[in-house]
Amino acid sequence: MPKTSENSKKTTVTPSPQRRRELLSTAAEVFAAHGYNATTVRRIADEVGMLAGSLYYHFDSKEAMVDEILSTFLDELWAGYEAVLGAGLGPRETIEALVTESFREIDRHRAAVAIYQKESKHLSAQPRFGYLTVSQRKFEEAWLGTLERGVAEGVFRADLDIRLAYRFLRDTVWVAASWYRPGGQHSPEEIARQYLSMVLDGVTPRA
Repeated sequence: MPKTSENSKKTTVTPSPQRRRELLSTAAEVFAAHGYNATTVRRIADEVGMLAGSLYYHFDSKEAMVDEILSTFLDELWAGYEAVLGAGLGPRETIEALVTESFREIDRHRAAVAIYQKESKHLSAQPRFGYLTVSQRKFEEAWLGTLERGVAEGVFRADLDIRLAYRFLRDTVWVAASWYRPGGQHSPEEIARQYLSMVLDGVTPRA
């Protein structure tokens, strides 16, 4: 029998799409709970009930796992955002649709949102995660551009500080990932409606 070359590559296992999603979902929860630096492949493997060596058959590193978690979330987020931005809506309607889409993404990817919030500044310094900086820039342009258009068209107040308004909207929406749990009392759309009512119309009764 011919000898196996010492340089032969180790046989890899390709998990089913469902199993891969399960592994990444568990990994995302671990990263979100413990932080990227404190999370080891062994800890993730323990959570999914397999040996650390077995997990390496599916992902070559924890960097690969968090990369797939974040890129999947952002790809889906931008598919929704671009549909909103290309729909020809007015400034207020665009803000409403962006907020609603954001809450839908929190519902689908709550752990990934938490990872993004905690780790993106650190991770974006690595070439592999350069897309995080690109996404952040696009995010600002989308929201700031919509607010500026609203002021120019008289839909929003002329004295509005655009950048402060953007930061307020951004933080008000995305901090919800810290408490939101899928399947709760309110749907993402209902939470978005309540948030928008408070942000755009205030909390005092109308005259």
